[in-house]
Order: sequence, then structure tokens, then C-alpha cells
Amino acid sequence: MIDDHKDRFGVEPICRVLEFPPSTYYAHKARKPARRSLRDEELLVQIRRVHEASARTYGARRIWHQLRRDGIEVAPCTIERLMHVHGIEGVVRGGKRRTTIPEPTAPRPPDLVDRRFVAAEPNRLRSRT
Repeated sequence: MIDDHKDRFGVEPICRVLEFPPSTYYAHKARKPARRSLRDEELLVQIRRVHEASARTYGARRIWHQLRRDGIEVAPCTIERLMHVHGIEGVVRGGKRRTTIPEPTAPRPPDLVDRRFVAAEPNRLRSRT
């Protein structure tokens, strides 16, 4: 945001309005990217390559296996993290299983509390009035 407007307003006035120290801005600009960020960029290219080659069907586990076959050592959790952050998903096979199907004509249990869920103390309902 500061970079977009620094030519017009200057860094210091923008930082003053944002209540942000200019020294922090300059320190951030001078800092080299972290090794993890650089590695993530390299891995993301490979993850996208394998994902596209599989017609977007491979998930993290299969991508991990393929990268290992290609000689790229990476932890499965790293692939999962990068796929999640960048919205890359594999195909989920099968559907949801419905384990309980209520019978519409079955009798329902009686309402013993008259649907008044106000308790005077724990494990006690107010007496019926």
C-alpha cells in the first residue's frame, strides 16, 4: 500500500497517518526473502506441474509420491499447506454416506420440559407453574 502512494505523498506522511514507524517500512524493504518463502515458490511450481499433469485429480498424498519419484524431497505437510493456501484441490472420490435416516412416522419422545430451557441452577429446571 505504501509503495503504491509513496511517489505522490512520501513514505513518512503515509506512515504517520497509519501510525506505522518508517524505520519498520525501510527495514522490511531491505530484508531478503526468507529461505522458506523461496523454497515454497519453487515447490509451488512443481506442485502445480504434477497437479496439472494429473488432470487436476491428484491430492497432496499422490503429489508427494510423484515428487519423491521425481527426486524432490519434501514433507507431505508442506505440500498440504501450500495446496491449502493456494486453493489447489484433488478430486474427492465417492459421496457422503448417510448413516441415520429418520422414520417420519415414528413416534417422537415426549417433551418433558415444555421447551423452557431456563435453569435456576445447574442440572435443575424451574418448577412448572
